[in-house]
Amino acid sequence: MNRVEEQDAMKRVPTLKEGTFDVAEIRKDFPILARQVHGKPLVYLDSTASSQKPNAVIEAMSAYYETTHANVHRGVYEISEEATARMEKARVKVARFLHVKQSKQIIFTRNTTESINLVAYSWGDANISAGDLIVLTELEHHSNLVPWQLLAKRKGARLEFVPVTDDGQLRLDIYEQLLQQKPKLVAFTHMSNVLGTINPAKEMIEKAHEVGAIVLLDAAQSVPHLPVDAQDLDADFICFSAHKMLGPTGVGVLYGKRALLEEMPPFMGGGDMIRTVGLRESTWNDLPWKFEAGTPAIAEAIGLGAAIDYLNALGMENVRKHEEEITAYAMERLQTVPGLSVYGPDAAHRGGVISFTLGDIHPHDLASILDQEVGVAIRAGHHCAQPLMERFGLTATARASFYVYTIPEDIDTLVEGLHKALNIFNL
Repeated sequence: MNRVEEQDAMKRVPTLKEGTFDVAEIRKDFPILARQVHGKPLVYLDSTASSQKPNAVIEAMSAYYETTHANVHRGVYEISEEATARMEKARVKVARFLHVKQSKQIIFTRNTTESINLVAYSWGDANISAGDLIVLTELEHHSNLVPWQLLAKRKGARLEFVPVTDDGQLRLDIYEQLLQQKPKLVAFTHMSNVLGTINPAKEMIEKAHEVGAIVLLDAAQSVPHLPVDAQDLDADFICFSAHKMLGPTGVGVLYGKRALLEEMPPFMGGGDMIRTVGLRESTWNDLPWKFEAGTPAIAEAIGLGAAIDYLNALGMENVRKHEEEITAYAMERLQTVPGLSVYGPDAAHRGGVISFTLGDIHPHDLASILDQEVGVAIRAGHHCAQPLMERFGLTATARASFYVYTIPEDIDTLVEGLHKALNIFNL
């Protein structure tokens, strides 16, 4: 067993009792959950924005810095080769997590946003022409809106949008009408970061392919919370971020079908993405390195690999089942709060995120009260989805979101804090 294998063997994995999901044991792996804020135990309900990190991830990154830190791919000395092996092993873990056959289809980026921009500039500039149609939806995060707006302006393309029903579901009848116009590209979120809506991705991708469209799936919210099989979904591109799935910030993933990636020009120029460089002309490296210019986020990629090990030990089916249960409990408990409005579908059609308003209390005020009065961390604002806010006639909502470490007591504390907010505002 070499040093890399020894370090992997030493990593902590979650404790499961007879194949069940033991949240009490899981919580012990997250050191931040032991801290207090404003003299109260931290209740973290903002995992949609960024998840907390288990010891396994923290230790894997520390081990890299303590024992094998060196730049990757070019060093012929031992620790550089070890660093390269650990980073490339993480790439293989990502591929297997997505059920992808070839790890060279996995591109490391900084985050979901960069992954989408990579496709918009590299594939988009080469394939979108004046008058071409790009179909998006009203559910999209700004990261899956702005890159296509910029592309449409550069190329003179058209943007059309699938509208959302009052309960937060896509108008699939309108989607099919838009597909009849034969769009060149369809891009949509697998799961809404605001409403929690889980879209019928496989069906939507299949219908888009029937009219010849390329499909990009924003999986920033789905990959951390649902079993995602890239081969079964058959999306042309899938994008997501490590920091939403127990991993570190600073590293994201772009999966692409190999034929498309091979044809696409580089996104950025510099070291590692080249094969040869002359003063006036260069040639490009093979996949995946053609799209990974400069020194990569080595420790972060290793941390992502450790996060995938952790999630695999939990089992993604167990992760999904836990979130279904905790979301249903939260929806039930929130109904006991007078004047509270929840947006989006029922618990059976959403992931572990709930956006709401409470009377006339501004969401920012509500988030501040929850933090100071009961130690609950939630998100407040437009959640980088301003067009969706406008669709519902809102400027902002409060948002509670859940993950593998969320327990019913966290929801109870949230509800307690909401009642305190009502008292503070005399409502």
